[in-house]
Amino acid sequence: MEEQSLDTAARNQNVKDEEVEKEKLTEIAGPEAEEEDEEALPHSEILDIFEEGLARLVQDPLLCDLPIQVTLEEVNSQIALEYGQAMTVRVLKADGEIMPIVVVQNASVLDLKNAIRRFMELKQQREGGVKHISWRYVWRTFHLVFQGEKLDDDKMRLKDYGIRNRDEVTFMKKLRKK
Repeated sequence: MEEQSLDTAARNQNVKDEEVEKEKLTEIAGPEAEEEDEEALPHSEILDIFEEGLARLVQDPLLCDLPIQVTLEEVNSQIALEYGQAMTVRVLKADGEIMPIVVVQNASVLDLKNAIRRFMELKQQREGGVKHISWRYVWRTFHLVFQGEKLDDDKMRLKDYGIRNRDEVTFMKKLRKK
């Protein structure tokens, strides 16, 4: 009987010791956990820090052509250009504006169209212009032309049309058939 009460007392003591250890760990971890919460920055401050870093990055001679509100996609495109993995296709609009569109070396006509769309979306965001463009309508009424040849096959590669870095592609209105 005495052995059982000693075993029970020993078990109870072990349980109490474990509880005391847990409390000590909680007390120790508690203030640290609170300090971590205090050190956490609000989202707006993190964005500010990120934008400051990007502004410094854009001052680099390689990236100086990029706008202040640069996107990661634009930075990656500029780096790909530097390493010869991409090319700039200059798209001439009817109003005389030239859009420098960056695409990978083996891009298709569809890739160029998507890059034009992305370029225009970014431009609109920065300038606060038209909110929505129907690209379906745009490609139904306009086509891209390189040296008199229509780029009408979306799957065909730009290089198969003879388009190289810094070549100019014209954005032309399609003639309506009566």
